[in-house]
Amino acid sequence: MKIVLAYSGGLDTSIILKWLKDKYNADVIAFCANIGQEEELTGLEEKAKKTGASKIYIEDLRKEFVEEYVFKCLKANAIYEDRYLLGTSIARPLIAKKQVEIALKEKADAVAHGATGKGNDQVRFELTFKALAPHLKIIAPWREWSFSSRQELIEYAKSQGIDVPVTKEKPYSMDRNLIHISYEGGILEDPYREPDEDMFRLTNSVNKTPDEPEYIEIEFEKGIPIKIDGKKMSGLEIMEKVNKLGRKHGIGRIDIVENRLVGIKSRGVYETPGLTILMNAHQALETITLEKDVYHYKQRVALEYAELVYNGKWFHPLKEALDSFIDKTQETVNGTVRLKLYKGHCIVVGRKSDNSLYNTKLSSFEEAGGYSQKDAEGFINIYGLSTREFGKIKKWLK
Repeated sequence: MKIVLAYSGGLDTSIILKWLKDKYNADVIAFCANIGQEEELTGLEEKAKKTGASKIYIEDLRKEFVEEYVFKCLKANAIYEDRYLLGTSIARPLIAKKQVEIALKEKADAVAHGATGKGNDQVRFELTFKALAPHLKIIAPWREWSFSSRQELIEYAKSQGIDVPVTKEKPYSMDRNLIHISYEGGILEDPYREPDEDMFRLTNSVNKTPDEPEYIEIEFEKGIPIKIDGKKMSGLEIMEKVNKLGRKHGIGRIDIVENRLVGIKSRGVYETPGLTILMNAHQALETITLEKDVYHYKQRVALEYAELVYNGKWFHPLKEALDSFIDKTQETVNGTVRLKLYKGHCIVVGRKSDNSLYNTKLSSFEEAGGYSQKDAEGFINIYGLSTREFGKIKKWLK
C-alpha cells in the first residue's frame, strides 16, 4: 500500500508517519507544502526520511497561496464570526489539492492527514480529497489509533526516538503560514487565562512598537493590492511587506472563542498582521467604489463565503458561483487607501478612486449640489406610510 501523508514535521505528523508504516505496512510518501512556515521547514527532508518516509515532496506554494487563495478571500471580505480572517482555513484546500496531485502522480492508494476528530481541518482536507479524487482512500489516524491526548503522543515520540518540537511544559498547538499563526490547546484551553507574551511570534508587543505612527498607501486594481507607497509589487512581495509592517506596529492579534463546524467551542489566539492591514484597506476602498445595493448584498455574500471557507467547501459549486459574483463587483474597486499604523491599530485615514461614487456636492452641508431637500418630504411620506398606519393601531405611547 502506498500513502501520501500531509506532513509538517510536528508532533502529530511525525508520529503518524511511523504509525502508518507499522499499521498498514505501507510505503509512506511525505508531502510538505511551503506556504510560509520559514524556519519550520529546516531539516524537514532529513527528519521525514529518518522517521521512515520513502520520499518527501516539499513544494513552494507561496505564490499560488497568496494569489489564488488569500486574495480571493480578501476580495470577498471573508471574515468568520466578525473577527477571524480564516488564516488556517484558507491554506487547507491548497495543501490538500497539491497532496492529491502527488498521490495521482505516485499512483498512491490513499492520502492521510494529521487533523483530529474534534477539529475543522479534518473536514477541510477530506472535502477537498472527495472533490478532486473521490476514489482515494482517506486515512485519519486520530480517528483510528488508541492515543487519546497529545501528552500520550509526546511519550510515544520519546520512546520511538522521534524528535518533536513540543514539551509537556508548553503543550499548546501552533500552526503557521505566510499570513497567519494560530495557537490552540493546552494552557490556552482556559478562556480566562491571558496568553504569555513570549508565545507570540509574528507581532511585536504593543509596548515595544514605535512611539510615532507610520503612514502607508496601498493601491488596488480590481480589488487586488498592486502597489505600496507607489511601488509596484507582486502579490507575494506585497504580503511580505505588509507582514513586516504589521509585525513592527503590533497589528493583527486576536483572542477569540469560535464555533467549530463540529459544534465545539474553541479558544484560539491568532496573529494575522499583513492581511489585517490589507482587509482594512480593501473594505475602505469598497465604501466609495460600490453602489449601495451591491455593497449591502456583498456584505451578506461575505458572511456566506466565510462560512464556506471555514467549513472546508473551497471546491464547492456555491463557492465557485460566489467567486464569479465577487469578481464582477471588483471591476470598479480601483484606487488608493491611506492608512495610519500605530500601537496595534490600523486606521484608515484616506481613500481615493477614479471610480469613486462619493459626490462632494451631494454630500456637502454647504451646497445643494442638485439635491432638493423639499423632495425628502414626499419620499418620507411614502416610505413611512405603513409605519404610520401601524402606529394608529399599535399606539406605542400609553
